[in-house]
Amino acid sequence: MTSPKPSLALLRSLSDEAVLRALMTAGRLTRAQLAAATGLSKPTAAQAIRRLELAGLVHDTGERTTGRGGVGSYYALAETAGVALAVSIAPDGVVVELVDAAGTVRRRLHEPVQRPATPTVVIRLLQATVRKALQDRDPESVRVAVVCAADPVERATGKLVQLPDAPFLLGAWSPAAVLSPLVGGPVIVDNDVNWSARAERHARLDQGQSLDDFAYLFLGEGLGCAVVADGEVRRGHRGIAGEIAHVPVPGPDGRAVQLTQVFGELRLRRRHCTAVDVEKVLAALHGPRRSESAASLARAVCGVLTAVIAFLDPEMIVLGGPWGTDDAFLTALREALSGQPRTVLLDRAHVTEEPALRGARGAAVTRLRADIVTRVADSGVRPGR
Repeated sequence: MTSPKPSLALLRSLSDEAVLRALMTAGRLTRAQLAAATGLSKPTAAQAIRRLELAGLVHDTGERTTGRGGVGSYYALAETAGVALAVSIAPDGVVVELVDAAGTVRRRLHEPVQRPATPTVVIRLLQATVRKALQDRDPESVRVAVVCAADPVERATGKLVQLPDAPFLLGAWSPAAVLSPLVGGPVIVDNDVNWSARAERHARLDQGQSLDDFAYLFLGEGLGCAVVADGEVRRGHRGIAGEIAHVPVPGPDGRAVQLTQVFGELRLRRRHCTAVDVEKVLAALHGPRRSESAASLARAVCGVLTAVIAFLDPEMIVLGGPWGTDDAFLTALREALSGQPRTVLLDRAHVTEEPALRGARGAAVTRLRADIVTRVADSGVRPGR
């Protein structure tokens, strides 16, 4: 029994998608280059370009090839294909990036947050920064917004969760509710450490390393852990899995205390708040009493990791954050962990520059690309229509 032949509509849709994805990857290509990149014949590639032009998703850039041979036109995704927002809400400020489907950051704005931050101030700053980034755009052209927040995020609602002693406590409000009137597509919100873990996993995949089961431990002003199992971030029932600040660990004098209390007892907090003072931590790790300081911090963090290893059985623990990747601390942590019944490989994070925003940006681009492909599949645009 022979299989039915694919319909002409399906073949056209597949050709259109192949051309779109090639342009998303390369940015701009000629018809000949598109045919070579997609494996389509030159006439088929040309027909796909024509359909996509009619759909308003591809345009002739006006640039032409030079050199020997015939002159070729360069094609790229049109402005009407849409853009995405990648947003970071963190102690050092609000960052808003406007990105296209090729992953190019078209516009980036960074507005600092004055401390102590209040929900009202941050909400106003977020709205103003997004409006500024979109000042010359129709909100409907923003097909998706992805937000990373330096606070726990409730899984069901996308609201920030108010936990005690959080260093960047913004209250229980919803970034999605704030941004939805300003964009034409969905708003996805998650914790910054979860986005950092996603960025780390994708960076390692790009380097040829498959890493599907690991814990990402962020050690900076705040303390957090992301759990990745079977290639997916596991957020837990409420969405606050990995909130490690209140895990009981050995304190400097051997008593069991919550992890966040260790920094208070070692006088390594910022003034008038519970945030870890990163500069003081790094100074302690490399100062006159560096061995004692490194050992105290390593014992406390090791208390968290032994629980993580026992319950999750990860392949690796990835350490991120400004002092989590410090050589002196990593050496002390490896030594502390070596005496435990079960150990795993500890590795420094590969993504060190804005890992959370990088993760959010990657998700924004992926969702924007999927949106564009879905729209052309649903458009039914044909030459002559």
